[in-house]
Amino acid sequence: MALRPDEFYEHALAVSDGEGRLPLARMTGWEISPFEQEGLRVARLRPPVLPEPPRHGEDPSDCGSCRSRDEGIWFNERWRLTRIPGVGVPLVLMLHPRDHYDMADLPDDMAAELGVLTTHIVRHVEALEHIARSHVYRIGDGGAHLHVWFFARPQGQGQLYGSWLVVWDDLLPEYPADVADADAGAVADALIESFGGTRSAAG
Repeated sequence: MALRPDEFYEHALAVSDGEGRLPLARMTGWEISPFEQEGLRVARLRPPVLPEPPRHGEDPSDCGSCRSRDEGIWFNERWRLTRIPGVGVPLVLMLHPRDHYDMADLPDDMAAELGVLTTHIVRHVEALEHIARSHVYRIGDGGAHLHVWFFARPQGQGQLYGSWLVVWDDLLPEYPADVADADAGAVADALIESFGGTRSAAG
């Protein structure tokens, strides 16, 4: 059984300093870290808050993803793919079910389809010129409607490897939108060829 919230908090504070700050993560010393360790410090760990605040869209009638079920660059009857604007890496895509599901309540047939669809999207992102890798993330703390992120890592940028990529994305200047739009369109067209679906929700 997992530690209770108060037990987890006490366990973490056992290694904190006199101000209640945890030591710097090993990751901050990695060569790919966007931060220099000198002068960097960890925020104080706050005590647990229960019950947790509701996520956006817990009520399907107030869910932005449900209201946007016909927006995106690729669709089939169950899924839609969108391009996230204003990012620093070459391309960030997001896959959503068109109906209101989270990961834990996906029907088994959609869960199986999610695995195949994720593989196809990764394949097509990594086929883009000058893209080395497609990172895939599902977090789910902010929104109750399932959304899976695909981050394209630019070729040759070894400092953007691994788990720091999403932080680098937030630090980099905005990537040219026209280039990202063209690449997103290429992924959508390749997905139609390999998996089916259409470029339009009405498709």
